[in-house]
Amino acid sequence: MREPDGPAGAPNRAGDTRRCIIGAVLRIIGRDGVAAVTNRRIAKEAGVSPGSVTYHFATQHDLLRESLLRFVAEETRRFTELAEDSRLDRIGLPEAAALVGQVAGGTEFDSEHIAPFELYVQAGRDERLRAAAAECFAAYDRLAARILTALGVADAERLAGTVVALVTGQQLRRLATGSTAEDLVDALLLLARGAAPDVPASVPAARERGV
Repeated sequence: MREPDGPAGAPNRAGDTRRCIIGAVLRIIGRDGVAAVTNRRIAKEAGVSPGSVTYHFATQHDLLRESLLRFVAEETRRFTELAEDSRLDRIGLPEAAALVGQVAGGTEFDSEHIAPFELYVQAGRDERLRAAAAECFAAYDRLAARILTALGVADAERLAGTVVALVTGQQLRRLATGSTAEDLVDALLLLARGAAPDVPASVPAARERGV
């Protein structure tokens, strides 16, 4: 089956087309909610033919599921790279919390970042999306556990879900109230210090790994 041709200048490779469609879906959901997602509107937003939408995604459920998974995959990749660049094994809890706050504060709540909240709520209505939502939170949990372990926090895997819930809740609060990321930093510090009271506030930059 050949993919339908799109407008002139539209992406013609399958991977590019899928990414354009998913990006369009996230923007539409972020602006107007899940109910606004239609093939015609997706095609217009993505700059592809309506036939391309159904070619790549047979049902709306497939679209929503793939969009949520793709967003979280990109976010976890970005945070993983940030964690690696920041050498978390060489900094302390305050610096790590400040780093998270800096990232959170610098993340503009554009339509694509609002969309996941809509999709998580939709998963509460549509059981078919729950497996994807669970997979997304599991990805965040793994990332949080990795960061906590690098910071020397004991029982990092058990605490990871709580950290993810805290960050998600604080981000939702920021979205709803327009507040700053400072509350998130304070909350993370309170949680981390309670979980790791013996971890030094700052780790000397010159300390070598394993020493």
